[in-house]
Amino acid sequence: MIKNGIVLRLGLSQLICWGVSYYLIGVFGDAIAADFRWSRDIVYGGFSAALLVTGLCSPLAGRLIDRHGGRNVMSVGSLTMAAGLIGLALSRDLATYYGAWIVLGVAMRLTLYDAAFAALARIGGPSARRPISQITLLGGLASTVLWPIGEALAHWFGWRGAVFAYAGLALATVPLHLAIPPERYGELGMRASVDDRRPLAATPSDRLIAGALFALIATVANILNSAMSAHMISLFAGLGLGASASVWIATLRGVGQALSRFGGVAFAGKLDPLKFNLAAALVLPFSFAAGLFSAGHPAAALAFAFFYGAANGILTITRGTMPLVLFDHRTYGAFVGKLLVPSFLLSAAAPVAYAFIIQRFGAASALYVSIALAVAAFAAACALAIRFGRAES
Repeated sequence: MIKNGIVLRLGLSQLICWGVSYYLIGVFGDAIAADFRWSRDIVYGGFSAALLVTGLCSPLAGRLIDRHGGRNVMSVGSLTMAAGLIGLALSRDLATYYGAWIVLGVAMRLTLYDAAFAALARIGGPSARRPISQITLLGGLASTVLWPIGEALAHWFGWRGAVFAYAGLALATVPLHLAIPPERYGELGMRASVDDRRPLAATPSDRLIAGALFALIATVANILNSAMSAHMISLFAGLGLGASASVWIATLRGVGQALSRFGGVAFAGKLDPLKFNLAAALVLPFSFAAGLFSAGHPAAALAFAFFYGAANGILTITRGTMPLVLFDHRTYGAFVGKLLVPSFLLSAAAPVAYAFIIQRFGAASALYVSIALAVAAFAAACALAIRFGRAES
């Protein structure tokens, strides 16, 4: 069993690290653009560059965690994140600005969910499913907590002073990561349990099939998450809702995400990850279909935001728990790190691609694209459940 204290520390580190890196641009983007007198495309391009770097270093990060453990790798990630934030606060031109974001891209891969999931899998083996669900609860509050704090800091000290403060918060996660046990599952006095069984994808052909389907689901989920994080409010506005209503309705995404994750934690030990993933993938296309009826039907807009958030919240959990039943937990970090590369790379381009679609073809077209992607993810989830659910039985 993984001790509750470890789960709490990792959950807190996820809240801080997500808030001071991934969600940084959301609170400081306009201030940075005004300070440098750059377009929003250039400013937000730094964040896209960070996501590209995150994808490129994903396989290496996974191998490092498998070999050296989350304690060492995530602690280095905290220091790297602080360095990137200091570099961002000190940046004076395009080169130093993008250079800082590149450093932050490395730091994000060494500290955010996928690193934490691999660290928990290394020390908990198959029993890491519940802790993986639990740390997403605090991580999901990152924007809710850090956006108001960042806005207040920027008001008092300017965006550069606020980013310096964020660097201090990143350093505060070092002791949280140093608390991760250095031992590997099986070296902690844990006895084999009923969960210590053969991976469902045990043969090379099964690993290829399961890996491809898992990668497709993760890629679609990350593309949609990145696109909706950037454009959900503008989608509602483009469908005819007022500005204030669009903002208010969009906040229901977070409510749905939080509630679904609470459910995931409550039933983490009882739910088959493949079926749980299938349920979320089923909800996904229907949530976007509801969005098509948002104009003149507030209830449809509410359903879109809430159920998309709920599905995305579950898909985040199953991205961490499915590999524990599909693949060998001893190579979790390296193998999953490779599978996640397309999801990181394509999610970096998603905000720009959706901006083009919305501007050129309208908000409804963006929703049709989202439905098509969601149907592809659902088909992959069905194939996983049919092929490997039988093996589970």
